[in-house]
Amino acid sequence: MDTGSSLVWFPCTSRYVCTQCNFPNINSSNIKAFIPKLSSSAKILGCRNPKCGLILDPDVQSRCQDCDPKSGNCTEICPPYLIQYGSGTTSGILLSETLDFPEKSVSDFVVGCSIVSSRQPSGIAGFGLGPSSLPSQMGLKKFSYCLLSHRFDDAPVSSDLVLVSGSDSGDDKTASLSHTPFIKNNLTSNSAFQEYYYVGLRKITVGGKHIKIPYSFLVPGSDGNGGTIVDSGTTFTFMERAAYELVAAEFEKQMKNYSRATDVEKQSGFRPCFGLSAGKSVLFPELVFHFKGGGKMELPLADYFSLVADGVVCMTIVTDNEIGPGTPVGPSIILGNYQQQNFYLEVSHKPDWISLNQLLIANCNRSIASRSSTSTSGFSKVGKKYIYVKPVAREYLGRSFLWRNILCTLGEELRLLLLQWLG
Repeated sequence: MDTGSSLVWFPCTSRYVCTQCNFPNINSSNIKAFIPKLSSSAKILGCRNPKCGLILDPDVQSRCQDCDPKSGNCTEICPPYLIQYGSGTTSGILLSETLDFPEKSVSDFVVGCSIVSSRQPSGIAGFGLGPSSLPSQMGLKKFSYCLLSHRFDDAPVSSDLVLVSGSDSGDDKTASLSHTPFIKNNLTSNSAFQEYYYVGLRKITVGGKHIKIPYSFLVPGSDGNGGTIVDSGTTFTFMERAAYELVAAEFEKQMKNYSRATDVEKQSGFRPCFGLSAGKSVLFPELVFHFKGGGKMELPLADYFSLVADGVVCMTIVTDNEIGPGTPVGPSIILGNYQQQNFYLEVSHKPDWISLNQLLIANCNRSIASRSSTSTSGFSKVGKKYIYVKPVAREYLGRSFLWRNILCTLGEELRLLLLQWLG
């Protein structure tokens, strides 16, 4: 699931191609694909179908350029889509399909039939604020999720995704959870901004010290840029360089008695990194995000520091490679899934979807996640300090998690595959 995008898509047709998809434990040649011809309810969306405008140009005639606007007979299909993510892309055509759940069936559900992808092997369920997202199409009032620790990535364990619809108004705040209201980005010219869950981040503290992040980084400006979003589809929390430098510098200041591993910093892209000795105690400053309305995320150590090599621990927050002030484009701070590990997040929607939505936060103290919420790979906690214990090699942060930004264009390849498939 991805709260930073809206389209629900999956690998589709026997000709599905995924490039650069050889991730650990994923064999791209074994990816299962949906075959539309084998489904009695799957239909290709026509260009005049109003739901074609959920993803593409809402103007019908611009979508149906080969159709006579005066004629009621048009067989042209909805144009192919190309979705770009921070770490890859996917392309295909839109289908209308029936979505079956144990207690509910949703007909005429728009899904993406992806035929070509790059670094996106298995499909995405979009949970963003866009009209094509799963919550939007199902009319959900509320959904909640709890992301397990990345320590369980190679284990056959999972946690619950709860979807709430029906008569529940979505107004009630779950007991014992702190909350913060979502913020609406008023810039309407960029549709991507309308899909994001913006939150009112008031401040960030490191070891109890308030980091003075410029206000423009915390909330979106009049041009739509800036602000803070919650994105389960982003791995590591991202901060614009000006904000990142302030946070990193404070960790470096408060941990100045520990040796820096600058060689690992250059190789991994993470910073700061510190070299540790087995059996020695380490005092890590606590990292806390404080939100409007009183909600806050007091991150356990595993959510912001990880072992990346033998005896080396690094902060798992990233930034871009821009030097100097620059001009931020898009959100300035993205709270990624690494920093959401072992947190229970509940998103409730009122009829207007935006102004009165709530993000509810609590420690994820149920299911298997609770068994790792207070433990950190390679460390044993004693009071407020951690004792470094040399772990087995597989517990190091793998190279597959390193932050990347890959952009590509697949238009011509997609067109040829579509012609073959529709042939």
